[in-house]
Amino acid sequence: MSAQWLVALTFIGYLALMLVIGVYAYQRTKDASDYFLGGRSLPPAVAALSAGASDMSGWLLLGLPGAAYAVGLSSGWIAIGLFSGIVLSWTIMARRLRIYSYELDDALTLPAYLHRRFNLGHPYLRTLCGIFILLFFLFYVASGLIAGGKLFESVFGWDYRIAVVIGALAVISYTLFGGFLAVSWTDVFQGLLMSLALVIVPAVVISDEGGLAASWHELQRRAPELTHWMSDNTGQALGVAAILSSLAWGLGYFGQPHILARFKAVRRPEDVPTAALVAAVWSLAGFLGAMAVGLFGRLELQQVLPDGERIFIELVSALFHPLVAGVLLAAILSAIMSTADSQLLVSSAALAEDIYHVWVSRETSPEAMVKVGRWAVVALSLIAVWVALDPDSKVLDVVAYAWAGLGAAFGPTILLSLYWSRMTGAGAIAGVLVGGVTVLIWKQLSGGIFDIYELLPGFVLSAAAIVIVSAVTNCPAAVSSRHRELMG
Repeated sequence: MSAQWLVALTFIGYLALMLVIGVYAYQRTKDASDYFLGGRSLPPAVAALSAGASDMSGWLLLGLPGAAYAVGLSSGWIAIGLFSGIVLSWTIMARRLRIYSYELDDALTLPAYLHRRFNLGHPYLRTLCGIFILLFFLFYVASGLIAGGKLFESVFGWDYRIAVVIGALAVISYTLFGGFLAVSWTDVFQGLLMSLALVIVPAVVISDEGGLAASWHELQRRAPELTHWMSDNTGQALGVAAILSSLAWGLGYFGQPHILARFKAVRRPEDVPTAALVAAVWSLAGFLGAMAVGLFGRLELQQVLPDGERIFIELVSALFHPLVAGVLLAAILSAIMSTADSQLLVSSAALAEDIYHVWVSRETSPEAMVKVGRWAVVALSLIAVWVALDPDSKVLDVVAYAWAGLGAAFGPTILLSLYWSRMTGAGAIAGVLVGGVTVLIWKQLSGGIFDIYELLPGFVLSAAAIVIVSAVTNCPAAVSSRHRELMG
């Protein structure tokens, strides 16, 4: 049997297991709370691994190793920023968001939470949030499909566009049926598989070179330009703007709806510290492994890859027996599926709960809402496939845009809503609008200050808009009595 067939059988076995979990979860999905938040029943380790797996996507196995392969150690500033964001978001946001979203009439989505938090009599904030979620998640889901296209194209030699479509079908199938429970429990398996791959692959490469010290020495000899924190691969020193732009990735965690959904779904608020510890350990191991793959992968391959984002795939194919390679390459499929499914689910929730339910049919039954959500998954997937069909797309570039848009639009708004009792609904609308629009405009500009990653100015301007508009419009009625009681 050929190597490709052995890898294909491993992939088929993996997909079959995911579908079994999806069918099981389908049988337990009775209403919108089950479909969109799993009935708020996730144990801490499940919530943490699900948040990590849904967050990292193909970026952790393709994007970050590709950046380390091409740019070197200086790409690690992004990982430092992200790790800081993970720890801070779990520490200062998760418990409060779990409590407040439940107490405010069991708000299932972030737009619903904000609507009830400010006791609004109109749907404009909720709808605005839903629009930005749909807009930026289309790019986010597309990034996963791009990663899937590169995976199937590299391993099986398929046409890139056909590979994107096949990957999309795999994601849709079990997201469509199982909802949040299927997504979260498969994320646990996928997160563990991703971490296993990011431990085994660099360990084998480093072992082949005679150990960590010998590998680092050899890298300094063969590619010294990759071994510096404060300069890029051309030897040019990193400026303050470049470092701040990389660290700013961490700000995105405060506004990612698919990650914040895990905060709301934790079984009990008391479980949050345990979940935070699991999330920190898992992500640290993943970042270190991904950086090692990109840096030391250069020592294993004779030729320089034109597309550094394929380094993990090439290493696995070169170093391992096809059956083992199949399992490790399934980790990429895991990363892709675990993120794309979560994003499709949040997008479908926004479309069903925050747009359809508000503007089309206020009397929709819980069962009908689940059906609307499932149809939304199909529609959004088709649009994301269309976006992903460009074979020259880079996973990291597409993720960066979506991450910035969501982080700037929602991060300051959610964070301040949990801590500042004088924040108003008008301030929230201003924050979401200014943050999202800043990213849209900033991305189109270049040169000078506009070379800063758009998330940083978007986050700062969003926070400023919230404070200014809230100060102008503040009145006691802006805060619901229940939320005033929660905030003391």
